[in-house]
Amino acid sequence: MTKKRVRSVPIYVWVRPDELEVIRERMAEAGIRNMSAYIRKMALGGYVLHIDLEPVKELVSLQRRCANNLNQAAIHANSYGGLYPDELKRLQKDYADLWGPLSDLLAQLSAIVTM
Repeated sequence: MTKKRVRSVPIYVWVRPDELEVIRERMAEAGIRNMSAYIRKMALGGYVLHIDLEPVKELVSLQRRCANNLNQAAIHANSYGGLYPDELKRLQKDYADLWGPLSDLLAQLSAIVTM
């Protein structure tokens, strides 16, 4: 018994070689490797949303450093009974460095969602 296709109606589109190259470039930009999926998405939805996650990677790195600093501060506080003021200032600066870009990123993502 053969399984029926979900999409049973083929559509054929003829393009020039230069147009095909542009389609492939846009597919790569969108991170889509399946041409049928890309063309279907473009035909039905009108656009493909591609988000650069590089800022998110930077924020993850900042979060890791902040977590590491907090862990070291907790070990120091538990071992020696307190934190030095300069350590506290460094932790505060790390958090300020983290929340500025995070706030910007959330604003950008919010703008994209409202499009």
